[in-house]
Amino acid sequence: MVFSWGEEPEPGGEHRMNVWQGTSPDRDTRADGWYGTAPVITYAPNGHGLHNMCGNVWEWCADRYSHAYYTPSPRGDPLGPSFDVQWVIRSSTPDSGTGNQGFRCARDATAVRSR
Repeated sequence: MVFSWGEEPEPGGEHRMNVWQGTSPDRDTRADGWYGTAPVITYAPNGHGLHNMCGNVWEWCADRYSHAYYTPSPRGDPLGPSFDVQWVIRSSTPDSGTGNQGFRCARDATAVRSR
């Protein structure tokens, strides 16, 4: 399954995530009703109760980026090289930012269960 709700990004024409519609970066048709990012609870949560797990913002990840790394990298969870200063999100540098970039706070599920 490509999306948590199935294979289609807009089943039956219904928007289930906020993504750019139109010609990036200068023309957003706002077909989903939003110019830029949408409020977190705009779309229904996935099966785990989490909102916006796809779409809305490009997430800045802990994985580092190098264009030469991924061909010889491990297939499962490649973290990227330890020597590069760019992180995975369209090879963004740590000092860059836009209205469509963000990060997601995460917590180990075992820490929550042990309480």
